[in-house]
Amino acid sequence: MVNSKSIHGDPTVQNTSSFTSSGSAGVCMMNSKWRDEQHPSFINFISSFLAANSFRLNFVPISPDCIFNCGGLSVAFIFVTNWDCENVMPIFSRVQKLKGQFANLYVVVCLPTKEQNDSFVRSYFKYGMELGKPTFVPVQDREMGFEKIVKIALSRGACKRQDVTSKLKAERKQAMQGMDNFRVVTSIPGIDNHDANALNQAIGSIEAIAKASKEYILENTDLSADKADIITRFFRDPKFYLSPKIN
Repeated sequence: MVNSKSIHGDPTVQNTSSFTSSGSAGVCMMNSKWRDEQHPSFINFISSFLAANSFRLNFVPISPDCIFNCGGLSVAFIFVTNWDCENVMPIFSRVQKLKGQFANLYVVVCLPTKEQNDSFVRSYFKYGMELGKPTFVPVQDREMGFEKIVKIALSRGACKRQDVTSKLKAERKQAMQGMDNFRVVTSIPGIDNHDANALNQAIGSIEAIAKASKEYILENTDLSADKADIITRFFRDPKFYLSPKIN
């Protein structure tokens, strides 16, 4: 349980009125239940990081873990700081529910170990997630995850303020690649680092790799026919990507 005294004693949390609207990047509304599940030191990091980026912080009972309002745009986040390989269904059930409620939803997931990363990849396809809807952003640790959240919120807010459609499309494309092509592709049985690098350079995003035909992969990379077949089957054949071979 979070020590509320230490948190609410922080002026960046309690005295939100001290931030003027002209000097503030925006507001971060954080789920109070999610806050109570985190270690106090991490909440202190969040408070300091938000203050350094001129965000006000409010704790409220909301459905996502946090919502950023900046530049006239609201961006919602689910922030999974503890990936339990044995209990992933509630996470994806929540994602399915909230993606219908929030137009701008991102899911940031901490995956510090290979076991957790492999579990995430299996589960992502098992529960029928659609690439980019919403965008998942895997990270190594909690602090990196929250920094990513703030960067995404600032980027989306800047695009909204400037009303530059091209910038928004570029940011969305970059975010859709946040699943970290390299880690996803190397989790496929029989695909090594060289293969993942070749696919990334020749084809690009996970979305593009998932749509690429076996013939296209063979024409544009040095992968063997067997490996090209594995790639196409992984993204298109449920019997393949849900089989025990993925471990």
